[in-house]
Amino acid sequence: MAGKLAFFRPEAPTQVSRRTLTFEERVAYQRALEEVYWRHRIWPKERPDLKPSLEVVMSQTKLEKRVEDYLRNSQALEDYWQRPITGEQLQAEMDRMAKNTKQSDVLRELFSALGNDPFVIAECLARPALAERLVTNWYAYDQRIHGELKQRAEADLLAHPGLEQMKQTSGEYSEIELLKSDSGGIPSQRGAKRVRLTDSEWSETVQKLAGIFHTPDAHETIPLGKLSRLQEDESRWYATAVVTKTEDRLKVATISWRKQELESWRAIAEYQVPDGMAVPSGKYTLPKILDGGCIDDAWTATSGPPDGRGSHTAVWTGSEMIVWGGDETSPSMSFSTGGRYNPATDTWTSTSTTNAPAARTYHTAVWTGSEMIVWGGSDRHFELLNNGGRYNPGTNSWIATSTINAPAGRDAHTAVWTGSEMIVWGGSDGSNNLNSGGRYNPNTDSWTIITIANAPSARYEHTAVWTGSAMIVWGGHDGSSAVNTGGRYDPGTNSWTATSTTNVPAKRYNHTAVWTGTEMVVWAGLGETTLEVNSGGRYNPVANTWTATNTANAPEPRYAHTAVWSGSEMIVWGGIAFGVTTNSGGRYNPATNSWTPTTTINAPDERYSHTAVWTGSQMIVWGGGGLNTGGRYNPSTNSWTNTGMNNAPSVRTGHTAVWTGSEMIIWGGYTDHAFNTGGRYNAATDSWTATTVTNAPTPRGGHTAVWTGIRMIVWSGGDSNTGGRYDPGTNNWTATSTTGAPEHRVGHTAVWTGSEMIVWGGLGDSGLLNSGGKYNPVTNSWVATSTTNVPSNRTNHTAVWSGNVMIVWGGRGAGELNTGGRYSPTTNNWMATSTANAPSARESHTAIWTGSEMIVWGGVGSDSLNTGGKYDPSANTWTTTSTANAPPARSGHTAVWTSTEMIVWGGLVYLNTGGRYNPSTNVWRATSISDAPAARNSHTAVWTGSEMIVWGGENVGIFFNSGGRYCAQSGPSPTPTPTPTASPTPTATLTPTPSPTPCTGRCAPTPRPRPTPPSRPTPQ
Repeated sequence: MAGKLAFFRPEAPTQVSRRTLTFEERVAYQRALEEVYWRHRIWPKERPDLKPSLEVVMSQTKLEKRVEDYLRNSQALEDYWQRPITGEQLQAEMDRMAKNTKQSDVLRELFSALGNDPFVIAECLARPALAERLVTNWYAYDQRIHGELKQRAEADLLAHPGLEQMKQTSGEYSEIELLKSDSGGIPSQRGAKRVRLTDSEWSETVQKLAGIFHTPDAHETIPLGKLSRLQEDESRWYATAVVTKTEDRLKVATISWRKQELESWRAIAEYQVPDGMAVPSGKYTLPKILDGGCIDDAWTATSGPPDGRGSHTAVWTGSEMIVWGGDETSPSMSFSTGGRYNPATDTWTSTSTTNAPAARTYHTAVWTGSEMIVWGGSDRHFELLNNGGRYNPGTNSWIATSTINAPAGRDAHTAVWTGSEMIVWGGSDGSNNLNSGGRYNPNTDSWTIITIANAPSARYEHTAVWTGSAMIVWGGHDGSSAVNTGGRYDPGTNSWTATSTTNVPAKRYNHTAVWTGTEMVVWAGLGETTLEVNSGGRYNPVANTWTATNTANAPEPRYAHTAVWSGSEMIVWGGIAFGVTTNSGGRYNPATNSWTPTTTINAPDERYSHTAVWTGSQMIVWGGGGLNTGGRYNPSTNSWTNTGMNNAPSVRTGHTAVWTGSEMIIWGGYTDHAFNTGGRYNAATDSWTATTVTNAPTPRGGHTAVWTGIRMIVWSGGDSNTGGRYDPGTNNWTATSTTGAPEHRVGHTAVWTGSEMIVWGGLGDSGLLNSGGKYNPVTNSWVATSTTNVPSNRTNHTAVWSGNVMIVWGGRGAGELNTGGRYSPTTNNWMATSTANAPSARESHTAIWTGSEMIVWGGVGSDSLNTGGKYDPSANTWTTTSTANAPPARSGHTAVWTSTEMIVWGGLVYLNTGGRYNPSTNVWRATSISDAPAARNSHTAVWTGSEMIVWGGENVGIFFNSGGRYCAQSGPSPTPTPTPTASPTPTATLTPTPSPTPCTGRCAPTPRPRPTPPSRPTPQ
């Protein structure tokens, strides 16, 4: 193909699209792309055979299916959601790839393979990624598709309302036993039937169950034998019941009704593959790919939304929503991170943390037209802040705001933008409530104190709006009770005028207010008796008069909700209603003084302390209550669409990850239930693609995974001795044989020898194990490993492959162990590892193979450890690793080998620190914490050749589907694995084209009575 020979030119002129592509042309271009991916595919050095050509592993039929799938996705967007992909979206997707790529060289190869033709790149690289992401998101919660299943599930529950009848429904029944660990330093151990939880995970699980049953957050209040209401997540409808409970054990039963898989629905709904699909006309410009590789000791976020949070801020820029700051559950767990959400491409881009303000919550943010200004709030030490920062989304950079003459530090204040200044007012400094404030001018980076003469009384959790000439503040709490007074501040005269109290709404705080252009509308909140209200009022500043809002058909009383002005209506949504979080809302029309409810069909999960912005046509809500989900509400159609997760897999821990050479594959894992879903993360295009669930193994966590060069093999975990072989090239699963397979288990290990997967040890139904098996994927057969001279029974140990033996070490048997063994699959023999100078006994540590030594580090024995050892199998000897500058003690962390260094990161007790260990010099150096992902344990990590990618995990029961890429430029740059034959040219004749030319509830004591929020809603 002539296009493959074209040189890359970084800035091409605009090209007007009036072309089409035939199906055959698309397939040929797909082959060109697959050739690039295949060149970069890792062929394990342990394999005795040569890497084959692409044709051997990907047939013409499989190539055609790739194209068919994205054409069907595109057609479905138009046919079922009336959202055909536009040229603007395709250009935005190309721009996103070029700007966010983590493998710029690979992306250049992909562009070059498509002739550096922006039209072809838009259609054959951007369209597949964009269509997959949009369809996956919109399909998951569409009640037109899944509503019939919901009705069947509701009918099932109505006919079988009791615990003893759950198994009689048409759903899938499962049980899981939750065990409270006797040590907070031991990571959770996850299987399909039994989960050992840390103290923090136990507390969070109790809170979630209490939220499901709408009871107080206490173990004793969780009902026994009661079925929960029907709940939903992206893959199922389900209901839960607690079967038994003691102080340290809970047995939970779940009945699930699985939604139809997207693939099967798509095959039926779009059974005809469009040939010569009409493409949007428009102008395409070849985007410039950022030059250079990664920067050593630097973090960048993986594709996906920010971590779950509440009490954050959000602004709308005109094309993106920017969220920033907030906390998971209290200021001590606040964030200095954020993200930009683009509704056109349904994608998130992380905000830089370089020079970002310190982590905080209960702060404010305004949009100036070119920058977001954040200010004030409470930091992780409950200190009240009087600093902030200006964020420029165009350059993804921060500039600190001056603190000279800045108002005193505070939180729960308000801020408005006047067109030239940000005005902050009120709030609390932690000891006193305030009626002071200041005006900040970003052009001069200077503050002007505003007068307190005739200012409203000191207060917090009030509201403020900008009218175009004045700021109106109203309501709030003065430390003793709610208030219903307010004032108008004129920055031109630096003067205050009181708002009328005639016909004023009842006292309240934690309410909302919007400006309509002529009136301020306030609504709901907590009243004088700390009970929710659903009344409100319209204030006319010209006449200084109040008019009550109608309560007929108004949403139920609430607080910690949001409100936006659409141009003709105030839209309120979410919050806490009578102590329970809600996902209901309403639209108030002041012209008719009437309410219209917002639909709950496809609405986001219930939440509070979230944010909402108005885009000009939609309201976007996001976050709240520790969630990282959201939705877009269209008032003209009264319909919801979820905000995307960049197609990243859902939050989880106990999953596995492998690196293929061009993609990281995540699969399986747990939250409060097991998954058989996953995703492939393409670093070159910074995009996720879901792994199919067709023929996938049953949901599980605590399993293992290895990469063979062509397929990922996962095995056990769960409640059976099953597994599967996943081919990312064809997105297909094939089951592993159970004939002769070892008994099912969790906490075991697996290594790849080049021809076989060896699994060993773990915990099964019969207890701790010292058995295992060798699996040959070519013959799909198992052979048991010898039990002669085998190490003692254990779980939570480690294993590495040395090139000729598997070395297992440590773990937990009757207690922690510092013994191990070397297993030769050739002779089927075991030899013990020396204990002379071996590291102390431990479990939940890590181990890597350097090419000549095994390095073990960290873990937990009688306490968490930051010690380790280097084991030389040829000499059967140990050498201690240095503790000088070693990372703090930890367990449940990860470790990767770069070719010169071992990098460890994360772990308990909830760390986002790490270290790089050089075995040649026996020296440690710390990994940067700037831009590092949130602290976590039980996550995964892979090494790409230049970066470590960490993903998933949990922190105090908060589960993640985020991660980060850590650059370590200590070794040689990776090179593509060669194939024995030259890359073939696609056979289809392509249309020739010219080459382009170039707390609601704070935990610290405060002088004000904050309402206690209900338990955080269970993510669905």
